[in-house]
Amino acid sequence: MSRKAAVVALTALAPISWGSTYFVTTEFLPPDRPLFTGLMRALPAGLLLLALTRKLPRGAWWGKAAVLGALNIGAFFPLLFLAAYRLPGGVAAVVGSVGPLFVVGLAALFLGDKPTAKSLITAIAAAFGVSLVVLKAGAALDALGVVAGLLSALSMSAGVVFTKRWGRPEGVGALALTGWQLTAGGLVILPIAFLVEGAPPVLTGTNLAGYAYLAFGNTAISYFLWFRGIERLSASSATLLGPLSPLTAAIIGWAALGQALGPVQIVGMVIAFGATLAGQLNPRTPKVPQIETFSLTEKNAQEVSMDLEGSAVRR
Repeated sequence: MSRKAAVVALTALAPISWGSTYFVTTEFLPPDRPLFTGLMRALPAGLLLLALTRKLPRGAWWGKAAVLGALNIGAFFPLLFLAAYRLPGGVAAVVGSVGPLFVVGLAALFLGDKPTAKSLITAIAAAFGVSLVVLKAGAALDALGVVAGLLSALSMSAGVVFTKRWGRPEGVGALALTGWQLTAGGLVILPIAFLVEGAPPVLTGTNLAGYAYLAFGNTAISYFLWFRGIERLSASSATLLGPLSPLTAAIIGWAALGQALGPVQIVGMVIAFGATLAGQLNPRTPKVPQIETFSLTEKNAQEVSMDLEGSAVRR
């Protein structure tokens, strides 16, 4: 296996893991608590990684970590779970599958990557394939759920692009950067969760098991693999691994919940998986992120970089 193939395979484990999110949310977690669920997924994982790495941001990276944490976690998680609670899983997955198209546009704006016919075709093909797999006839559309799903995809896409643009500071590993973002995102969610949803619900053993899985396997490990992969792949290549999440969700639904997979769903899987593979073949060489260093004299002179206006995220 080539080095790039190994990077792609490890990065793909993240969206494959996220494909279990819908199943865990509906089968293991208390109902109608999207903000609390996002909080329990992010903050414990972030604090654990901070304790393991013992590294904190310096200089401008306090601001950058906050922005990335808000985009990848703080806004994405609540919006994702709101969409999951208000929409059938298939509809939520289709809405979220537009992420690669958002990345194509944002990469053109902030990374200087001009859209190509291949990137547009593969992104559209991936979304179409996912729709064949998960969208059922007569599926109910909830306006708030659809908006939440689109905003979650936009937030995650912006997070991918700015993670690519900023890289990470010298001497800081991907594990520490993941911890910064999860902690920052969890702290964004914390006050909103208590203001909107009130006190935490009484949790059962099943609920605790679900949250433990989401926090550590589905988040701490998966996001480490995801951010590590973004550094080594182009933004479009990384985001085109996203369709593996709804495909995994469909397979879990078939295996664990007895949901049918007919010929149309199989064709959709082939199309979506084919688009995912095509996105990894001969991509444009990604720009190497600049590694930033900070001295004590520079620390107070750095300005917090805020290039993106805030908006409003299965893996």
